[in-house]
Amino acid sequence: MITIWELVYRLTVDVLGIWKPYVFPSPIEVFKTFKHLLSNNILIVAIIASMQRIIIGYLISLILGIVLGLVIVRYKYIDENVSALILGIQTLPSICWLPFAVLWFGLNDSAILFVTTIGSTFAITIAIQSGIKNVNPLYIRAAKTMGANGLNIYWNVIMPASLPTIVSGMKQGWSFAWRALMAGEMLFATVGLGQVLIVGRDVADISQVVAVMIVIILLGLLVDKLIFGKIEANIRYRWGLNSN
Repeated sequence: MITIWELVYRLTVDVLGIWKPYVFPSPIEVFKTFKHLLSNNILIVAIIASMQRIIIGYLISLILGIVLGLVIVRYKYIDENVSALILGIQTLPSICWLPFAVLWFGLNDSAILFVTTIGSTFAITIAIQSGIKNVNPLYIRAAKTMGANGLNIYWNVIMPASLPTIVSGMKQGWSFAWRALMAGEMLFATVGLGQVLIVGRDVADISQVVAVMIVIILLGLLVDKLIFGKIEANIRYRWGLNSN
């Protein structure tokens, strides 16, 4: 892929002159920019700051999403009146919450955390709701015939059966949290990947913009591999879907 990228750059920029170097960067220039950002510790500091924010915001959204999802499933009245509203709110881009964040919290980390949290909470809520509602009723009836009831059914049957959907919702919530975080960090000058990204835009350094984008992608893949991937593998193994 990197070779194809470099060939496209050579063809469209150097040979045909369709694009300018500041519009479409070469992988070599992106690597040089990445190395420069690392040598100055700009990238390391930005990654640490962004990861701190997203971890805090995501954990808050995880707690709120799980609680709200369980409440909606438990009470039919709330389900009938709130579910459509939550689905509608989830369709809002995270950037729509920026004016509220600024007015309520000011230009500080609290505003960024608010946008990050609100950006992923409802995705997790919808996953909890969908996962529990779509549990095979046969599992519940079988548990009842064996004497299970109340919390026993929830803890030993419904929750384990809904875990695949819940984990998928957690992954989706993580991706939404990243998008919201970048929107918040690009709102005002603060330490973070969003700030490095916006500086690259302001100085027309497309190599820096692409370098930050690649870093965000790599961080997402790393978290998926180390956390969500292992959770999914354990679930598949427990359900007999994976022999490894």
